[in-house]
Amino acid sequence: MKIRAADIAAFTAVDDSLVLASVSSPAEEALLADWLQHQRREHPDSQIEVLKLPADDDPPAGVLAQLVELLEADEDRSVVPVRVFWVPGGLPTRSKVVALLSGRDTYCPPKVLQRSILHRDPSRARVVAGEPAKVSELRQHWSDTTVAENPRDFARFVIRRAILAIERVELRLLGPEYKSPRLIKPEVLASTRFREGLDKIPGATVEKAGEMLDELATGWSRFSVDLIPSLGRAIFSRGFDPNIDYDRTEVEAMRHALEAHPAVLLFSHRSYLDGVIVPVAMRENRLPPVHTFAGINLSFGAMGPLMRRSGVIFLRRKLDDPLYKFVLRQFVGYIVEKRFNLSWAIEGTRSRTGKMLPPKLGLLAYVADAYLDGRSDDILLQPVSISFDQLHETAEYASYARGGEKTPEGLSWLVNYIRAQGERNYGKIYVRFPQAVSMREYLGEPHGAMTTDESAKRLAMQKMAFEVAWRILQVTPVNATALVSALLLSTRGVALTLDQLHHTLQDSLEYLERKQTPMTNSALRLRTPEGVRAALDALSNRHPVTCVEGGREPVWYIAPQDELEAAFYRNSLIDAFLETSLVELALAYAARAEGDRLDAFWTQVMRLRDLLKFEFYFADSAAFRDHVAEEMSGHPDWEADVAAGGDRIDGVLRAKRPAIAGPLLRPFFEAYQIVADALLDAPADISEKELTTKALGLGRQYVAQDRIQSNESVSALLFTTARQVAADQHLLEPAADLADRRKAFRDELRGILADMNKVDSYSREQFFTRERNRRALRSQAV
Repeated sequence: MKIRAADIAAFTAVDDSLVLASVSSPAEEALLADWLQHQRREHPDSQIEVLKLPADDDPPAGVLAQLVELLEADEDRSVVPVRVFWVPGGLPTRSKVVALLSGRDTYCPPKVLQRSILHRDPSRARVVAGEPAKVSELRQHWSDTTVAENPRDFARFVIRRAILAIERVELRLLGPEYKSPRLIKPEVLASTRFREGLDKIPGATVEKAGEMLDELATGWSRFSVDLIPSLGRAIFSRGFDPNIDYDRTEVEAMRHALEAHPAVLLFSHRSYLDGVIVPVAMRENRLPPVHTFAGINLSFGAMGPLMRRSGVIFLRRKLDDPLYKFVLRQFVGYIVEKRFNLSWAIEGTRSRTGKMLPPKLGLLAYVADAYLDGRSDDILLQPVSISFDQLHETAEYASYARGGEKTPEGLSWLVNYIRAQGERNYGKIYVRFPQAVSMREYLGEPHGAMTTDESAKRLAMQKMAFEVAWRILQVTPVNATALVSALLLSTRGVALTLDQLHHTLQDSLEYLERKQTPMTNSALRLRTPEGVRAALDALSNRHPVTCVEGGREPVWYIAPQDELEAAFYRNSLIDAFLETSLVELALAYAARAEGDRLDAFWTQVMRLRDLLKFEFYFADSAAFRDHVAEEMSGHPDWEADVAAGGDRIDGVLRAKRPAIAGPLLRPFFEAYQIVADALLDAPADISEKELTTKALGLGRQYVAQDRIQSNESVSALLFTTARQVAADQHLLEPAADLADRRKAFRDELRGILADMNKVDSYSREQFFTRERNRRALRSQAV
């Protein structure tokens, strides 16, 4: 790395300057002496006084007392921070661990080696100066922002300002990816804002607050900035292509946005790898590092300190302590005010089903408070889509769906997790950065009405979070794994040939292209039989597809025990086909409805949207109706055909491609029906655990009796959402007509599943018609 002289902040001597020099070795003192000699020679009329500070941030009492005297001597004196900057060099980044152990660290070589390093290469170190500031200016800033108690506190404040000034210079030299907060605890504890809030909390003390700040403390050493992404890449490269797939236009747009405002990177969460991938993505695109929130359960063994030094902020599971909540709020405010970026999973936890979970608002409230308090003129909510061709964690998710318990995190868990990455090739990782959401746009001006109106603020945060999630969904590319899994799940264990798979996939691909839905290269290659075969090979050997060979030609299917794993991949694409699937079910409903069938169509499509609102993201009601109308616009005179009913609605359904409602939505509605059946003879206040246990037992019975078509419908994960739907329908509250309303709800779900069967019958007709035509063409060719 080469640094030009022009890159280094210039020192301009005035009549009286106090140089605060941070040096820690004889070699650095020699460099400082040369630099001072040069400054005095260039500015012979200036008075330059020097105070040497230790390398750490807490000087001994004698040095502090000396600084107090020097600051009180002249209010017009300029304070100039100075430090020796070691230019990165030596061993390459991938060998940073070896560099550290061998005593040849890139950023701060051991004292005993510094002279020999400079003898070989004098350009490896140089003195850099931060921007000067007058004592009077510093004292005014100290008085305005801190409790301003005594001269020693002012001296400590000046040292902190000096450290920040010199680090701004070094940041310009190294790049934004090395930006890191170092002085959170002393800065927060000394602030007037913090002390005033602390006084309002019964029993709160500065000491207790300081302990909590130590618990939250995080940061990036320059060593960890290089090391942690390298370790992260080493972990995921065991099973994935080491080259992450980005949209470069999105990366550059985000780079520009981050230069203007602090941001919260809110990422989709399917794997523990997400927390590894975000810092890797930021580092290799030369973007500022992010400080990622994680549960305290991940702070085990040596991982805790290592992760803290890599920007991880560990949070307690329960935020019920008023002092802890206050300290966390102030901590987040400081991070935002200093223009550092935060990051966490918008869903709060990993999605075990493959689809996007509802957003969690807890941490977002702290960021909103910081914005409304005026600590930044805007804060960007940057959506981050992270997706994978495959994941080894799907086996774990299938276990959860069957009622299994989560494995506690620990050292052995980590070793097994890393080992599992190397078991086979899981394909590529895709990272997308859609346009950021402006907090100002949703919350208004800082110190505005929402500062005191909690209900309005919460509603605005909900809208912001849903917009972030919606943008994530819009840019997440559909991959071949999801498309092939969706198709094979629809056959209920019946195997298909390569030609059958290839021809059947074309309708879905044409639909995605028509809708301009993002797709991975693996999905685009499904246009060819070779691309389909490549996807099948990647999924074969029960991962989760089984290949049967030895006959005239190989065939592929998904065995019952592998359906839950395949469902994870299938669920990742449902949003791309959601509106067209609801249209199919609404058409089937209108065909059996009495009276105004067009009105029945619209009523049912909105009812289906309402039933599935806990599962999927939808546009608002007006926009959703527009999307449905656009979906139907490809069929001329569709409104007249729907209004006419009978064969004309059947004609619309037969012509619709792909007919995909059953393969995508059956598991959800069957899970809802199982829960509705379980509620028929259940008490009004049945607990979630009791209802899930009862539904699992009932579901297993239905599978044995072939009363449901999808094994994946028997899922504790789906039953959790089904209970939310039942609660939303007021079916978990005591009422005189509760039994009748529960039965009506069960009957409604049976009707939806009957409509789904009708759509499935048309889908099978399309498949067999295509097969006949394909065989006829083959016969003609022969």
